[in-house]
Amino acid sequence: MPDFKTPGFKTLDDLNDIAGKRVLVRVDLNVPVQDGEVSDMTRIERIAPTLTELSDKGAKVILLAHFGRPKGKPDPAASLQPIAFAAETALDRRVHFAADCIGDVAAQAVTEMADGDILLLENTRFHAGEEANDPDFARALAANGDIYVNDAFSAAHRAHASTEGLAHLLPAYAGRTMQAELQALEKGLGAPARPVLAIVGGAKVSTKIDLLMNLVKKVEALVIGGGMANTFLAARGTEVGKSLCEHDLAPTAKQIMIEAAESGCAIILPVDAVVAREFKAGTESEIVAIEAVPADAMILDVGPKSIEKINEWLDRADTVVWNGPLGAFEIAPFDAATVAAARHAAARTAEGLLVSVAGGGDTVAALNHAGVAEDFSYVSTAGGAFLEWMEGKTLPGVQALATAR
Repeated sequence: MPDFKTPGFKTLDDLNDIAGKRVLVRVDLNVPVQDGEVSDMTRIERIAPTLTELSDKGAKVILLAHFGRPKGKPDPAASLQPIAFAAETALDRRVHFAADCIGDVAAQAVTEMADGDILLLENTRFHAGEEANDPDFARALAANGDIYVNDAFSAAHRAHASTEGLAHLLPAYAGRTMQAELQALEKGLGAPARPVLAIVGGAKVSTKIDLLMNLVKKVEALVIGGGMANTFLAARGTEVGKSLCEHDLAPTAKQIMIEAAESGCAIILPVDAVVAREFKAGTESEIVAIEAVPADAMILDVGPKSIEKINEWLDRADTVVWNGPLGAFEIAPFDAATVAAARHAAARTAEGLLVSVAGGGDTVAALNHAGVAEDFSYVSTAGGAFLEWMEGKTLPGVQALATAR
């Protein structure tokens, strides 16, 4: 665990004498499943410390989670039962299962628990009251618990009964995964070591307007890569050929650059690019100055001079917050910039010179591709919640913990 305090809410460190207590733990088990088996155990592995700690202290550990989008009614394809088996592997202990999360079925399963047992209740989204944050449904969930622990930061941007409502009905605490995430994010943008560098990539400006507007007011420098960089380049008059580009968002890009200038935030755009006539494996590519992109070519990665520039900014930074790849990293050689910058950030982190916080689906995949996901200070698997945090939005699940009784 990081060695700094997270203010504003209670953690498991504040829980004492919980043997025999029924602890409702909201976890994220919305994991990828193929042919009935979990194909990526990351989220399950991350909740293991919380569950084993509670179990070892003799609590009756009752898991609440959602899976998929069953639209408020039971759907066998969205059952959590197969995930209970995967959780047993990660936890190396038995995980019991109940076919409902409220009512007689859930109550009976809870009654039969021994101290230290772990019980997974069926998908909370099998009831319409979950996503509606219905008070009656929240009370039905609370009936099976004495204590509430939220260990699902990735669902904290949703004001649902199991993520927000329960925190007002039972004594509420943050689990170890939630605690670690919030501590890392506090180090990323809340109270970071400065200067702070943000790296934002991805395809479109349109999906990250709020993010960019928030970051330029909070960081000393902002690297813009991926397809969205093309929109900024075009906005300042640079021809980008057949590259992915939202030309209609040129005014938005200009406004972001104005906001950055007023806030003293440097905007770092590519100075060279790797271009090709088509995006496929084995296609011919070339490196050109950013002002010399051929009319019939598309930018698929930033070039070596741009990488050098990004790494120089990483050398100046004490903190980096990263969301989105710098190029079309799925196909070589268009992964070169993302890999090089990620490895440089990881190396500085290993030397104790940089706090590195990253998140978002493509980001996690890109860092795994570069082989450095384990070397960053923190890599969030939270997706939408991570993005909303970077946008400066209040997350209902976190806010509920901060104001819980």
